[in-house]
Amino acid sequence: MDISFSLLSDPDVLRMIGKGTAITLRLFIGALLGGFAVALILSGINLIPSRLVRGMVSLYVEYHRNVPTVVQIMVWYFGMPEILPEPIRIWVNQGNTEFSFALVALSLNVSAYYYEDLRSGIRAIVSTQVEAARSIGLGAVQALVYVVLPQAARYAVPPLINRSIILFKDTSLAMVIGVTELTYQTKKIENITFQTFEIFLIGTLIYLCMSLLIAIAGAQLARKYPPDFKVPS
Repeated sequence: MDISFSLLSDPDVLRMIGKGTAITLRLFIGALLGGFAVALILSGINLIPSRLVRGMVSLYVEYHRNVPTVVQIMVWYFGMPEILPEPIRIWVNQGNTEFSFALVALSLNVSAYYYEDLRSGIRAIVSTQVEAARSIGLGAVQALVYVVLPQAARYAVPPLINRSIILFKDTSLAMVIGVTELTYQTKKIENITFQTFEIFLIGTLIYLCMSLLIAIAGAQLARKYPPDFKVPS
């Protein structure tokens, strides 16, 4: 078998690879930020002493953890527009619908995992710290924001990073609804050039390099913010 990377001399191929990589990164960063924000909100809501509220949070988490991510993406893309009022549906379809729905689906999916990681971190915190925060005049929300979550995030850094790497790889699932991310562009280039091995090798290396960069950044973050951090006296 002759292996040739001559396809890289084609400006159109390079443009497609660059575009796909950029969209993959946009999906990843957007879903990471959105998912973490939702996870923080869920962590706060779950502290409400209500069985109904906690049951709804559990139902949300179980759905997103047990239904395949690709199915969740298709539910948002094919299903959600059908239940929207017609004026809103028309307005939604005028924009970049594929990217938007993929971003929402990935954000909500990863938020369930981020929430579980944060909850594990919250459980690792001694309850007396919350009591101490309340005793100095902090409200429940203030104690959560200033005392509980900062420490919980430190404990949760390793699993959060692992989940973020999985999230980066899951962006490739967006191709099923036509999002022109890296995997979509790789397949499109393969259909044009018929250089299957070469283009998929290039795509593999890009995913590998980006995943390693995320892992390295996560390791640096874990070293900078260890769970046993103590304020200098």
